[in-house]
Amino acid sequence: MEQQNKHQILIVDDSAMARTIIKRSIEICGVENADFYEAGDGKEAIEIVKNQKIDLVFTDINMPNMNGEQLLIRLKSSPKWFEIPVVVITSLNNPANEKKLITEHATAVISKPVTIPAIHEVLSEILKIL
Repeated sequence: MEQQNKHQILIVDDSAMARTIIKRSIEICGVENADFYEAGDGKEAIEIVKNQKIDLVFTDINMPNMNGEQLLIRLKSSPKWFEIPVVVITSLNNPANEKKLITEHATAVISKPVTIPAIHEVLSEILKIL
């Protein structure tokens, strides 16, 4: 059986509990062959992306220092990072905001509370292209 490359997944949320829940949800969805990186805000996330080859980012929207939308814009404004899929997780269940995030090149927007079916749906689409 051919060894697949490990996925490098970055989870960005100012809540350690939320990061753990997202990580477990991804694992439950069948992504076992992954290295997980965690950041407490967008600034920490940028430092990780500078130093690691990240394949996928899950980011909360509301964080101190640099929020998820600012992180998304920063990643998508860099030719080096533009191709990294970014999944935004938000408690603002707002279609206009969701549309704005998609316009800013978010790969997907998931509402809080995060559910395994929502993560599974997003992962099944993203992993086709990774």
